[in-house]
Amino acid sequence: MNFFHYEVPPTAGLPLHLSDFFISTPSFEKKLSRFIGTHNVQIECSATSALVVALSALKKLSPKKKVIISAYTCPWVPIALIHCGLEPIVCDSNKEHFDFDLKKLKSTLNHDVLAIIPTHLAGKIADVKKILPLAKKYGAFVVEDGAQALGARTKKQSVGLLGDIGIFSLGVGKGLSIFAGGVIVAKNKPLFAHIQKTSALIVPTNYLIETKRLLELIFYYIFYRPSLLRFVFGIPLRHHLKKSDFIKAAGDNCSFKFPIHRVSRYRKYIGSNALNRLNDFLNSNRKKAVSRLKKLEKIKGLKVLTTKEPKETWPFIVLMLPDQKIRDQMIAALWSKSLGVGRLFIEEISNYDYLKPYFKKTNVPAGKQFAANTMIISNSPWLTDKHFSEICRVLNLHLK
Repeated sequence: MNFFHYEVPPTAGLPLHLSDFFISTPSFEKKLSRFIGTHNVQIECSATSALVVALSALKKLSPKKKVIISAYTCPWVPIALIHCGLEPIVCDSNKEHFDFDLKKLKSTLNHDVLAIIPTHLAGKIADVKKILPLAKKYGAFVVEDGAQALGARTKKQSVGLLGDIGIFSLGVGKGLSIFAGGVIVAKNKPLFAHIQKTSALIVPTNYLIETKRLLELIFYYIFYRPSLLRFVFGIPLRHHLKKSDFIKAAGDNCSFKFPIHRVSRYRKYIGSNALNRLNDFLNSNRKKAVSRLKKLEKIKGLKVLTTKEPKETWPFIVLMLPDQKIRDQMIAALWSKSLGVGRLFIEEISNYDYLKPYFKKTNVPAGKQFAANTMIISNSPWLTDKHFSEICRVLNLHLK
């Protein structure tokens, strides 16, 4: 076995440079607000923590307790809601898509709903504009989950700015990472000031956890490269796959015990430096994804998730297979092969064992089908044309 085994990460994360660890100016908040196109941003220690802060701020403005989420979304979303004492309500998605089924959304909405959370999944852009009038009718806020979509734009406007609040992730493997981090935006200045005030009240300083995060970020810089990634990602992944523990393999083993703390100025400096390269990185990834999209669309029986927006981001490519049996055959053939192929979220959101007690029984056939029939291909720069050709060969083999 080659000691430096080539391992492709499951997402296209921006690699850190050694120079990123030197102090910079201006502030991370100022540079990131310019990048997004808003007056200011609030940095938190994770996207989950950012969502907790945002929802806690909204709770101070309304006595409502219900929040509508999509049937196919990250488990951290309902965990944040439950942490805030809110009730997650699942609404089914469109067939073969992650976006809300508007008919189902209309029937789910009522005057008890505090907020609706549309998700910009895999850098693809949810149709927030169609949600806004419905939310306004019932006095609900719209909180955009852009955790996987920092840099995605529709008609030159960043996602996260169409609704009342936007949330982005700066976590591991995201386009821009400080190992663990989150961003809150709100175009309404009084609302944003209220969010900042809420953050100041509920987010403590924890030097021990922040030191741990800084050390993890240093290790991320060292190991986030194809020659070393197997030690921190590849080996644990194949261990979980061998045990058929797909929840852990996909990183869906989320916990209700998650840290909430302030992000140090130094980690922000690192993010600020890396941000200088993000736009070029996203443009390069977009060009590569569009080229590979054309090849994938030629494979009979295969569908590729895209909203056809020219400024989508492409951390990975989501494929939809004809049925779960074929998807499982593909996964069995490719997930353990270090090619950046895998699954996104394993279950429809209310079907995770640790979340079932918090949901009422729901009928979400489209969300279940999306979870059952999809897989992902990394759009990392380290996925070479040779790797991609091998993936296409396997896809063609099983879809004959």
